[in-house]
Amino acid sequence: MGDLTNSDYYAKNQGNDVSSNHEGGFGVSVMELRDLMELRGSEAVVKIQEEYGDMDGLCQRLRTSPTEGLTGDDLDKRKEVYGENLIPPKKPKTFLQLVWEALQDVTLIILEVAALISLGLSFYQPPGGDTCGTAAAGAEDEGEAEAGWIEGAAILLSVVCVVLVTAFNDWSKEKQFRGLQSRIEQEQKFQVVRGAQVIQLPVADIVVGDIAQIKYGDLLPADGVLIQGNDLKIDESSLTGESDHVKKDADKDPMLLSGTHVMEGSGRMLVTAVGVNSQTGIIFTLLGAGEPVEEEKKKEKGKIQDGNMENNQTKVKKQDGAAAMEMQPLKSAEGGEMEEKEKKKANVSKKEKSVLQGKLTKLAVQIGKAGLVMSAITVIILVLYFAVDNFVLQKRPWLTECTPIYVQYFVKFFIIGVTVLVVAVPEGLPLAVTISLAYSVKKMMKDNNLVRHLDACETMGNATAICSDKTGTLTTNRMTAVACYVGDVHYKEIPDPGALTAKSLDILVNAISLNSAYTTKILPATKEGGLPMQVGNKTECGLLGLVLDLKRDYQPIRNQIPEEKLYKVYTFNSARKSMSTVIKLSDGSFRMYSKGASEIVLKKCTKILNQEGEPRVFRPRDKDEMVKKVIEPMACDGLRTICVAYRDFPADPEPLWDNENDILNELTAVCVVGIEDPVRPEVPDAIIRCQRAGITVRMVTGDNINTARAIAIKCGIIHPGEDFLCIDGKEFNRRIRNEKGEVEQERMDKVWPKLRVLARSSPTDKHTLVKGIIDSCLTDQRQVVAVTGDGTNDGPALKKADVGFAMGIAGTDVAKEASDIILTDDNFSSIVKAVMWGRNVYDSISKFLQFQLTVNVVAVIVAFTGACITQDSPLKAVQMLWVNLIMDTFASLALATEPPTEALLMRKPYGRNKPLISSTMTKNILGHGIYQLVIIFSLLFVGEQIFDIDSGRHAPLHSPPSEHYTIIFNTFVLMQLFNEINARKIHGERNVFDGIFRNPIFCSIVFGTFAIQVIATIPNCKLRFLRGAGQLTKKNEMPGDEDMNEDNEEIDHAERELRRGQVLWFRGLNRIQTQIRVVNAFRSSLYEGLEKPDSRPSIHNFMTHPEFRIEDSTPHIPLIDDTDLEEDPSLRNTHQPQTGSQPQSPNKNNNAVDSGINLTIDTTSKSAASSGPASPLHSLETSL
Repeated sequence: MGDLTNSDYYAKNQGNDVSSNHEGGFGVSVMELRDLMELRGSEAVVKIQEEYGDMDGLCQRLRTSPTEGLTGDDLDKRKEVYGENLIPPKKPKTFLQLVWEALQDVTLIILEVAALISLGLSFYQPPGGDTCGTAAAGAEDEGEAEAGWIEGAAILLSVVCVVLVTAFNDWSKEKQFRGLQSRIEQEQKFQVVRGAQVIQLPVADIVVGDIAQIKYGDLLPADGVLIQGNDLKIDESSLTGESDHVKKDADKDPMLLSGTHVMEGSGRMLVTAVGVNSQTGIIFTLLGAGEPVEEEKKKEKGKIQDGNMENNQTKVKKQDGAAAMEMQPLKSAEGGEMEEKEKKKANVSKKEKSVLQGKLTKLAVQIGKAGLVMSAITVIILVLYFAVDNFVLQKRPWLTECTPIYVQYFVKFFIIGVTVLVVAVPEGLPLAVTISLAYSVKKMMKDNNLVRHLDACETMGNATAICSDKTGTLTTNRMTAVACYVGDVHYKEIPDPGALTAKSLDILVNAISLNSAYTTKILPATKEGGLPMQVGNKTECGLLGLVLDLKRDYQPIRNQIPEEKLYKVYTFNSARKSMSTVIKLSDGSFRMYSKGASEIVLKKCTKILNQEGEPRVFRPRDKDEMVKKVIEPMACDGLRTICVAYRDFPADPEPLWDNENDILNELTAVCVVGIEDPVRPEVPDAIIRCQRAGITVRMVTGDNINTARAIAIKCGIIHPGEDFLCIDGKEFNRRIRNEKGEVEQERMDKVWPKLRVLARSSPTDKHTLVKGIIDSCLTDQRQVVAVTGDGTNDGPALKKADVGFAMGIAGTDVAKEASDIILTDDNFSSIVKAVMWGRNVYDSISKFLQFQLTVNVVAVIVAFTGACITQDSPLKAVQMLWVNLIMDTFASLALATEPPTEALLMRKPYGRNKPLISSTMTKNILGHGIYQLVIIFSLLFVGEQIFDIDSGRHAPLHSPPSEHYTIIFNTFVLMQLFNEINARKIHGERNVFDGIFRNPIFCSIVFGTFAIQVIATIPNCKLRFLRGAGQLTKKNEMPGDEDMNEDNEEIDHAERELRRGQVLWFRGLNRIQTQIRVVNAFRSSLYEGLEKPDSRPSIHNFMTHPEFRIEDSTPHIPLIDDTDLEEDPSLRNTHQPQTGSQPQSPNKNNNAVDSGINLTIDTTSKSAASSGPASPLHSLETSL
């Protein structure tokens, strides 16, 4: 470690923190303490003796007491001098940085470039009128050339919208995870002694000089020196990479480092370094100074992370790694991973991708490829058609001055192609996953599930097996002694103290009071009439409760022999399954008290106390009888049986305490206690729901097999008469291991399918079972296993499982660190809620997919065939982007926030191999797609006849929107909106409206989209507030009549041919009469509406215009239209065909687009003065 933490680097970096003079009146500086913490083993002991005399000397210099702790009056000063116990987080990304990252998306960049080219070219005016042929069609007219910029600008605007939405999503996600992070940190508390009282403090409040109480399962929150320890073993692998547990001793190796785990024992330490000065802090600071890549790797190992959102396979991924990095307000307590560990972990493969992630990545790639091919074909066909039509069939030369016009066309084709691609690629998919997961995580917190790795939430929906602990998860973890066997008598309930001899009672009370962690206590109830509070180890609380029931008190006995006077402690661990404490008696001899699992402790007993309280011989056959008559009946009632025993040792010679096998033998049994831990009332129902949902629940417990079986029956895990296995750890290992002692998968496959209860199991058994089920190939679907755990030794099983649940209350820090989800209420029924949310996430994504793919299929086919047949996509780039925005962003929000229902638990898990798009969904997608395509193609090719409007097909470049295409666009969007409601059900349910109002977000998005769509397609002349703007823009001059007419002749000759005929003739005549009536009726008021009548060709002139004569010989009707529109701007606006500004006119078919005139006034400024709603012409329109 020393090489990593060079103090010079730090002396420079820490500035005023590191001062060699002793600040604040403390007798030791930060730097001295840091140097001290870099020493190990005997070096450290020597240094403490040389510098400070002994531990008391160091405590005095730090102005603290080894027994009473800090007084608490100089905490702020300590924080100032020695720093706080937190490592400052990096700044979160600003909103602008996130915007910049969202802009890096390739499709968006292509669109931006195309839009900018389109924008630039739209301002170009070709020199000659007729030279560029159809290519120039319509680009001549100034008004239209001006309108040309709209498309480019609108695409840019859409891009801005998409980018802002993406950035906002990332920003809110990051904010959420910071919240989650701080929530987890607030949960981590630590026991310290202050003012002689043991209190629980948040880790951030620990200061240098605190006396911290450490125990089995703790993750050390700061560096310190051990003052007193009992059998303390530490896992320092997170710092040194050594997997062996290191024995700590106040005399041999007292140095304790932050981020390491207490694997055994207990003790007290003096805190000497916190935050950035602790060993973990130093390494984090070094990492902070290192490469960002390193940091990302580091985070991926995954603290409280965002599980790096791997689900967001595509563009969001990049941002999240970084987001995860910054979401670490790196408390040193959380920070046990060091560089060596990184190296070690790098080789260990990360958990395989979650089910959904894998499926989504595959799907997105397939869709992306298909989209790319379609868009490429679209562009190629458009370009070829244009080139062949212009340069081969019409034999036009390529003129240099026309090049920009041609380029404009090519850019238009390119934009259509990119739009097809944009619509094809479902970039809303990662967004839907993110929103769905983030939303679920937020809601799961209310259900007592604190999700540490996002994808765990979705994996949980696919769980097929749950291996649950018994104590605390299925039971209430509130232990009460209800029966006991003492002095040869089996009491079915706790006896009266008078019934026991004084000698037996004294030994029993002392054995329980001294041989339990001093941190375990029973405190008076907080509420009146409530149950007393149990603090610490719950089994020990049950035994202390027995002492209180026997009308005795444990506290005076503990005060008489405080913890530091205990001679030797053998702490509880999974190998011993017992705990023993040695005390020195006044005559110099020793007494050892022992307690533990009854069958294990009884095996080591050679004597037992009789009714008088005197030891008598306890033969093997007595033991067998006791097991049959006492222990088994208690266990069958679901009681946990604990045996209490003792042994006396002479003062001389002193026993070899390290020779454990000899010491823990020849005991004298005092009593056997039956402790009840009632099943949680909500568990049986939750287990039935799991079984109905196709999830097998297995109980894995350290308890006696009879107790375990009794509890399993009460919970409903096993039902009498069923074919199931209840075995203990020994039998389990015998069945699954071969002669060499190796686990064989074939043997395992014979055991696990029927196994329901595994009793007396070690942590290794649990890990073996989980691994065996996951690796099994018995079923066609690979099993997805969830595991619950609370102990330090459950870490490996929690890590191995697909989803690890740690207990928030009873769980040790180590277990929480290894888990994916923390159950804040330690309750099994919360796991069922997690299953529900997990399935809901999966369904939400499927709903979104069904909806998204329908839109994609329809939009791509429409754009593709439209482009190939009519040389222009019926859905313009801007419209496609709007569809993309509502269909991707809003729909993902609407469908991803559907709340879960109980129905989710009525079906079997999907499993790993089931395709993401089920057959029902495929049927829905195809059915809807065909229906939508039929409607849209009908509108595209015969829409003008159905609605009696002009055709929008074959419109020239920059032509304004037509009513025809507006109808298609509206129809398309509304079909998507209704399909959004259909997409709410994916399992073939009939009623798609079921529960629709339970999701306010869905309703508001559907109505909001509808409202915006309506507003977006209202013709501008109907929008009152634009009238003023219209008046200002109306001053542009008119181009000369002749030019205009020539152009018309040239532009759409074919079109004019088609228009010949009687029908148009009559319409024209009819229209002229109407116009004459209009002019006569409103001449005077018109003058008021315009600025000055003489500033324009007057209406008189217009009436006497030579072209106004009607002759049968020539089909002059289009020219009549030309003229009225030419001559008088007011009329010109009145008869605007676009987007339905004159829906009431019976003659609307004979309008300017038909006549081949491209109208100047673009959609944004159409509302000319005279056609505003208040103008006289407006009333005329209404009357018509």
